[in-house]
Amino acid sequence: MPDGSGSPLVFSAALNQLPCELRDTVEDVTVLRRAVDARKKTDVHFVVTLGISFADESSEQHALQWFIEQGRQAKAHIPYEPLSIPDCSACVSGNDSARPIVVGTGPAGLFAALYLARAGARPLVLERGAAIEKRVDVVESFNAGGALDTHTNIQFGEGGAGTFSDGKLTTNIKSPYAPHVLHWFVDAGAPRDILVAAKPHIGTDVLRGVVRTLRDQITAFGGEVLFNTQLVGISKHDGILNSVFIQNADGSEYEIPARFLILACGHSARDTFQMLFDKGFELTQKPFSMGVRIEHSQEAINKAQYGAFSKHPALRAADYKLAVHLGNGRSAYTFCMCPGGSVVCASSEEGGIVVNGMSNRARDGRHANSALLVGVEPRDFGSDHPLAGMEFQRTWEKAAYMHAISQGGAPYQAPVQTVGSFLGKRHERASSVLDSSYARGVVAGDLHACLPAFVSETIDEALPLLDKELSGFANDDALMIGIETRSSSPVRIVRDASLQATTCLGVYPCGEGAGYAGGIMSAASDGLRVAEQLALDLQELS
Repeated sequence: MPDGSGSPLVFSAALNQLPCELRDTVEDVTVLRRAVDARKKTDVHFVVTLGISFADESSEQHALQWFIEQGRQAKAHIPYEPLSIPDCSACVSGNDSARPIVVGTGPAGLFAALYLARAGARPLVLERGAAIEKRVDVVESFNAGGALDTHTNIQFGEGGAGTFSDGKLTTNIKSPYAPHVLHWFVDAGAPRDILVAAKPHIGTDVLRGVVRTLRDQITAFGGEVLFNTQLVGISKHDGILNSVFIQNADGSEYEIPARFLILACGHSARDTFQMLFDKGFELTQKPFSMGVRIEHSQEAINKAQYGAFSKHPALRAADYKLAVHLGNGRSAYTFCMCPGGSVVCASSEEGGIVVNGMSNRARDGRHANSALLVGVEPRDFGSDHPLAGMEFQRTWEKAAYMHAISQGGAPYQAPVQTVGSFLGKRHERASSVLDSSYARGVVAGDLHACLPAFVSETIDEALPLLDKELSGFANDDALMIGIETRSSSPVRIVRDASLQATTCLGVYPCGEGAGYAGGIMSAASDGLRVAEQLALDLQELS
């Protein structure tokens, strides 16, 4: 939807909020934020924050004072100021080893690389998967029943895992870089309404084009992007990065001298985590969450959230965000809710099932889905090894895969169970009548066999309580599709106050895979933060 700037209706609405003597001093009105308030089902309405520009400062102060006297909220608006980027071109001129290398093209890697490219640092960007054009073809082929490509899939490839999601830009962080992330997305072709929406999202179909444009911007500013190219080794001397080893798609390897490396690998880069461990990098265990995707009809979610207004043309597909804390000390919550979307196979290793959610910009599909997750702590891993959480994920992904096969499923069909069956209320229906959006197909099974006991027991206890928060959430016919394990990284690549790895100067762990973000916005913000620090270090080195 448009942001409302210049709209006669918005302008008129703003004037009606002001005393008569100030109306002639208004020069412009813009929408700063727009949200839906559906807390009362009999009074679903929009809440809009407007920015009003006055002809002079005295009129603005008069308006602020008037609103305060009326007991209404108002404050001076600070317009957006673009991010200031230094010129580092001289730092890398004639010195290829000083040229920063960025590993990964998820949001952290893309935004870090674009910052460095704009700074004139000519970054070299490495992505193990394919470019977005080829990646879309590979993923669509897999969804249609083709073989899994372990290098290019929903986890790996240009844009990272977020490219095949909902493109949600909501975040709980208060990063000063977040406004720049939104504006850079718009500059790359994202809809302008993400600047004002309370719950901004791009949609996977639109995000694919945005990702391509971000790549084009990186190369236009002097950067270079190599696809099907994987980091397989790091060499350091006296605790300082010396070079990196790269592997091409044909398996050949070569070495590149390097002084600066941003390590923005995704949370599924398990071979990279193993390589770092073998090279002596400091890694620590990190909590994550696991569970299932729960799927309802979008119509049911609209009715639950909007009541009698559920079919109002001004309202888009409804979403939800639920959480419950239980007496056993565990919590269950929904995550990455995809209105009008589909459940997808996000596996990146052969013989394992991982599910995720995805939706297009229009969010106009028949189904609504969300992760239903339970927190997993390091104490649950069964080992103090830094990579124990990664192995914990892998174990249960394989268990879910084999359970589906044992129930007569084909490779990468997902085990599915209705809520009613999961709670023991009735027997499962045949797979042929289970209406799911999961493209690879589902097979009726017992999700208790696919999850750790503490996860399934927590979900069992949480479902009736979550139903009290959202009517129909635990409807007997709602589908639970297993399993979701990649909510966040199970590993943290430890960095210090300089944002560099504690055991190797010149390596900057960054983003979600390194354990410093969770979602598109926080990952992209961390990418900008790390790139800014690297640019300062690059200037000092030169």
